[in-house]
Formats: sequence, C-alpha cells, structure tokens
Amino acid sequence: QVQLVESGGDSVQAGGSLRLSCVASGIVYSWYCMGWFRQAPGKERERVAVIDSDGSTSYADSVKGRFTISRDNAKKTLYLHINTLKSEDTAMYYCAARLSWSGGCLPKRLPSDFGNWGQGTQVIVSS
Repeated sequence: QVQLVESGGDSVQAGGSLRLSCVASGIVYSWYCMGWFRQAPGKERERVAVIDSDGSTSYADSVKGRFTISRDNAKKTLYLHINTLKSEDTAMYYCAARLSWSGGCLPKRLPSDFGNWGQGTQVIVSS
C-alpha cells in the first residue's frame, strides 16, 4: 500500500522560505515519478513541479527560479524548497506519485495523471 506523508507547511511572511518534505512507503521509490501540486481555496489543483527517478525536473512557469524540487531515493523522500514566498503561494501542497515507465513523467501535468497522493501540508503566506 502506497503511503505519502507531507510535512513542513507553515504560516510565514512574504519573502521567507520553506522546505516541504514527503516521505513515501510501500513503493520501490526509484521506480516512481514524483510531483508537488498545490490547491488554493476556490481554485483547481495545479502542478508545481515534478521530478523523475533520474533527477530530471520540470516546473510550472509561475514558480521557476523560486521553487526547487529534489529527491533522496535512499530515504524515499521528496523535497520542495520554496524561496521568496509570495501571498499567491498560499495553498495546500500535495505530494503525488506515478510509475515513471507508465507513460512518462515530466510531461504529466494533470492531477489525474498521478494515482497516489498524500494528505497535504498547508502553506500560508502573509504580506
């Protein structure tokens, strides 16, 4: 059974930084494409960044240069480093996983492309 558990969300001031983590269990981690999505109140869930098992990455245009996705396959942990936080980054952040060989990784943008999800971690940015 796949389990993804996020942590690291917090209430911070604009301009600050955070590191989100997502620990996986129940999977052969190196087989999986991992992603971060976020959902703000009243908005659809959107892809933030994805990382393939080989470390290749893709980002949403809105976060390029401020967000960095990384993974530690030995620890089965996914990270999202967020710098220069803005009020529009306020959202619930979700970790997601899909098998890398089942149709690819980096081009996948829709929540429906990922079959495994964590419960989310809340980020609130105040100005």
